[in-house]
Amino acid sequence: MMTQDMLYEVRNGAAWVTLNRPDALNAMNQNILDGYSEVIEKAEKDPEVKAVVFTGSGRAFSAGADLKYVLQFMGSGDPVKVRTFMKQAYEAFARVGECEKPTIAAVNGITAAGGLELTLACDLVIAAESVKIGDGHINFGMLPGGGSAIRLPRKISETRAKYLLFTGELLPVQKVADWGLVNEIVPDDQLIPRVEELVAKLTSKSPLAMRLMKHLVDQALDMPLDRALQTEMQVWEAYGQSEDVIEGLTAFTEKRKPAYKGR
Repeated sequence: MMTQDMLYEVRNGAAWVTLNRPDALNAMNQNILDGYSEVIEKAEKDPEVKAVVFTGSGRAFSAGADLKYVLQFMGSGDPVKVRTFMKQAYEAFARVGECEKPTIAAVNGITAAGGLELTLACDLVIAAESVKIGDGHINFGMLPGGGSAIRLPRKISETRAKYLLFTGELLPVQKVADWGLVNEIVPDDQLIPRVEELVAKLTSKSPLAMRLMKHLVDQALDMPLDRALQTEMQVWEAYGQSEDVIEGLTAFTEKRKPAYKGR
C-alpha cells in the first residue's frame, strides 16, 4: 500500500508519482519499492491517465536504495532474505518498464544507483541542468539489482556503461545526455513546466497507437530485423481496423483535432 513515501496525483491526463523522502535523498525503502507496482497498476486502469511521470521531492531524484534497508537483507547471511530483496528490486523496475502507457522521468536532482535504474526503466527522460547522474553501486561494494548493468549498455555504448558502473562517478547531466541517456536538459525552474508540456503533447495522441508503438519498440530490440519488421506489419494490420486510426485520418481531412477513444 502506498504511503507518504510515494505520492500519487492525477492532473491533466498524467499520473504524477513523486518519491517523497527528501531528507534521505529519496532513498528507496520497502514502501517505495513495493509502491511501483501499485502506482503502475493504478495508472493503467485509469482511462483518464495517458502517461506516468516520475520525479523526486527536494534536491534529489533518488540516490538509490536505502542502504540501511538493504543491510537488513544482505547482512543477514540468509540466502532467502537476499533473494527476497533482489526479487523486490527487480520486480519494481521491471513493472515500470512494462507499463502500457508512456513513462517519463522528470529528473530533478541527484540520481544514482536505483535512481538511475528508474530513469532507465522509463521511456523518456527530461532532466534539470543541475542534475548529476551515475550508477554508484560499486561505491558500496554492491552489484546493480534493478537493471542498470543490463539496460545501461543498451541505452548507451558498452564502454560508456562500464565507465559509469566501474567508477561509481556521478557525471554532469550534459555528459550523459551526449551519450544518449537523456532526451532533454532544461533549466531547473523549467523542469515541471517542460514535462507538463510534453505530457500535453503525448496525451493528444491515440492511446492505442501509443501503447502498440511502445510495445513494438521494446520487443524489436530483442528480435532479428526480419522478424521485427514482420511483427510491425502484423500489428499495423490489426490496428488498421481500429476506431482511432479512422478518427485520425478523418480529423485530418476535416481539418480538426482528433478525438481519440483508445480503441
